[in-house]
Amino acid sequence: MFGMGIGEIFLIAIVAVLFLGPDKLPGTMVDIAKFFRSVKGTVNSARATLEEEMKFSEMKQEALNYKNDLLGASAELERMTDITEIGSEVTGLKNSFNLDTPLESVSAPAAPKAPEVVTFTPKPKTPMEETV
Repeated sequence: MFGMGIGEIFLIAIVAVLFLGPDKLPGTMVDIAKFFRSVKGTVNSARATLEEEMKFSEMKQEALNYKNDLLGASAELERMTDITEIGSEVTGLKNSFNLDTPLESVSAPAAPKAPEVVTFTPKPKTPMEETV
């Protein structure tokens, strides 16, 4: 405890008995124990507060990361729904497919062929099948 050996603790106890006397020593030991208990409680409270702050800091960092992700997604959505950009892309596609020709000059697709008619003729029965 506190880097002290058993011999040092005995030396402190002997000095305490000499200075305080046997009648005041038990009360003083109780007061010292209360003091150490309150110090331990204060240290534990400070440790808990620090741990809470660390968790709060981590949660704050996660919230900032989520905010940045949402802002990036919002910017991407805004870029994808930008009317002027979509118009320029449609114009580019129109030019690449040569859609400037009027609809009257475009020929209609050929009519489909008439469907084939398939007929089945019964096969002649063998002498064995006639008896059955």
